[in-house]
Amino acid sequence: MTGWIVAPDAGRVEEVSCGHLDQAPDEEPPAPVRGCEECLAAGGTWVHLRKCLICGHVGCCDSSPGRHAWAHADTTDHALARSFEKGEAWAWCYQDSLFLLPEPT
Repeated sequence: MTGWIVAPDAGRVEEVSCGHLDQAPDEEPPAPVRGCEECLAAGGTWVHLRKCLICGHVGCCDSSPGRHAWAHADTTDHALARSFEKGEAWAWCYQDSLFLLPEPT
């Protein structure tokens, strides 16, 4: 993945930008595990997975009991995470509350 852009939103009056896109490295960091790191350690379960675009941490989504992806973003200031679900190509900025899509190639 080369980069991300803020998804268009027909409800916005003016164009909005994400102030954290420059935090994501050019090369996406590898994921250390194939599941939520905290849930795996505690024997918990998750609904969906999110991968931090800054460090590669894998955490569970806000619909999961642990909400570990949000907790990771909150404690590390790593604002950007992508869906870690097969077939999904989108990301989220936790600090700006913005939906992101891959840059067109």
